[in-house]
Amino acid sequence: MPAGSPAHTHSTGTFLVGGAVRDALLGLEVKDRDWVVVGSSPQQMLDAGYLAVGKDFPVFLHPRTQEEYALARTERKTAPGYKGFAVHAAPDVTLEEDLARRDLTINSIAARADSTGANGTFDAKNLIDPFSGQADLQMRVLRHVTPAFREDPVRILRVARFAARFTEFSVAPETTALMQTMVEDGEVDHLVPERVWQEIAKGLMEARPSRMFEVLRSCGALKRLLPELDRLWGIPQSPEHHPEVDTGVHVMLVLDRAAQLDAPLAVRFACLGHDLGKGTTPADVLPRHIGHEERSARLLKGVCQRLRVPNDCAELADVVAREHGNIHRSGSLNAAALLRLLERCDAIRKPERFRAALLACKCDAQGRLGLHDAPYPQAQRLGQALDLALAVATDSIAARAISMGATGPKIGQFIQTARAEAIAAGLPAAIAA
Repeated sequence: MPAGSPAHTHSTGTFLVGGAVRDALLGLEVKDRDWVVVGSSPQQMLDAGYLAVGKDFPVFLHPRTQEEYALARTERKTAPGYKGFAVHAAPDVTLEEDLARRDLTINSIAARADSTGANGTFDAKNLIDPFSGQADLQMRVLRHVTPAFREDPVRILRVARFAARFTEFSVAPETTALMQTMVEDGEVDHLVPERVWQEIAKGLMEARPSRMFEVLRSCGALKRLLPELDRLWGIPQSPEHHPEVDTGVHVMLVLDRAAQLDAPLAVRFACLGHDLGKGTTPADVLPRHIGHEERSARLLKGVCQRLRVPNDCAELADVVAREHGNIHRSGSLNAAALLRLLERCDAIRKPERFRAALLACKCDAQGRLGLHDAPYPQAQRLGQALDLALAVATDSIAARAISMGATGPKIGQFIQTARAEAIAAGLPAAIAA
């Protein structure tokens, strides 16, 4: 047992563990409660009315609360990657042995069920804390429990995600060093794409998502998992448009701005990938990035295929990568050009996706040093142009076109002309309003 462990162990009982204890101690809302049962067997749980739901290890649902109760277990590494484990769940596994297999000390604190109230409250004086998790909570440190941390590469992603959630916490130097060793040993190369995306998606939705990528960079994992993003640091941009200069810094500012605006996942992912093409700009033309939009879209396609990114995220990211420059410059476009931009973005068919693209572009414009609250009138103007185009009564226009002998694409031209005329007629008044 590592230093800081109590002389005695707990060989029977039910305990509240993990995030529920951690968040309660931090004064945060406890959303889910997980329990560990020590000294019991699967049959005893079934006999008590619990429903078995675990595939890889014994997990049961409480018959009344539907909360998860897992039998205490240990894990032994048998192969590379996060699935290469042999699980031992038996009545002889102690609470302390179960806590020792967890990732971080702040997640390795337990409260006895018989001292936990129905609303989840407990007496902090009676907590079981063999790895000094409470001290790390007070010091705001993310620290691994034991060297067994290195056996599961998903834990690198989890630490990075916790850094994005708990913005005042730092990663312990010894934990960063251990993660660096894991990367050098090739452990992250065994992560399956779905799990990588799952953790990245969760991290993108945290309070300060840039910290996730900061931690992944610090241990070398970002270069292995998202080399297209990792190469952006050190790539200069024109200080006239980007006072922060560094492209990697810019993307992180954009991402955090999206979090501040409470943007949904698809918008945050679009922010993450909108400038990937700047990492492939020839050195002799820097700090200019002519044509980076199309290069960004091509790189994003590879990322989305590799990580199996959901279609809604991939499709929005593609629109933003291809068109964010045109959207930024749209203030001077006439009605016909505005309509062409809307059509390229498929805004008529998918208006809500286009509005999400406008939000991502707003984050891009404001994710620059000193421009956090800068106005972005392009979003309002394009949103109004879209509303005007959508208000056109296409059925009646199509009927009129047909009565005049138009067929096929000619009918579409009538509708396109009507939409451009509606935008030209209504946009100045809409802006003035």
